[in-house]
Amino acid sequence: MNCRRRRDVSDYDIVMGGVANDKVFDTVELYFTGLINKAEAIGRLRYEKPNYQVALRTQEVIRQALHFTGSERL
Repeated sequence: MNCRRRRDVSDYDIVMGGVANDKVFDTVELYFTGLINKAEAIGRLRYEKPNYQVALRTQEVIRQALHFTGSERL
C-alpha cells in the first residue's frame, strides 16, 4: 500500500512479487477512498491470480546481476 501512495521508504535492491492488474487497482482505490473496508479489500484481492515481476531498484544491482549473453533474431 505504501508504494501506491508513494511512501515507500524501503532500500531493497531487488523486489519480487505479483503485478497488480486493473481489478487490483480498483480494489485498492476503493479501499483508499473508504468505500470498502480492509477485510473486504483483502477478500477481493485473495482471489486474484498474480503475474510475477522482478524489480531491480538500484543501478548497482543492475551492474552486478545483468550480463548480456547474446541475441537471437526471431
